[in-house]
Amino acid sequence: MLTLLAGCAPPEVVEAAPVTVTATVTATATVTVTPEPPPAADPGAAPAPDPVPNDPAPVYEWGPAVDDGPRTGATGTPELDGSGEPERYVIVAGDSFFDVAQRFNLPQQQLLRMNPQIHDFGETVYIGQQVNLDWQKVGVG
Repeated sequence: MLTLLAGCAPPEVVEAAPVTVTATVTATATVTVTPEPPPAADPGAAPAPDPVPNDPAPVYEWGPAVDDGPRTGATGTPELDGSGEPERYVIVAGDSFFDVAQRFNLPQQQLLRMNPQIHDFGETVYIGQQVNLDWQKVGVG
């Protein structure tokens, strides 16, 4: 005796009615513009000057460092020169190069130019490292 289960039987194939598709195509013309040639130079006019490259941008130094006093990130004591101006600063625990620049009222880029021994754009400074603050003595420290 053979019994078939309804769930196991193959599905019945139903044929679908044919579908008609209508497509409308519209074509537009592409316009091609031909540039006109430049006007002829006036034979009596002066020739155009040769191009001159721009001068490099000037670098303005801010001048001597001014100690605005200890602050978070720059708590050490600066070494002063004979006239009382800050000459050198020694990095102490918790200092950052950015905060040292802020304390002495100097742009960080200028302080970096004054201290070529400082690498990584001042991101890494070490306890005991000397930072030059004398704008007339580049690379001292």
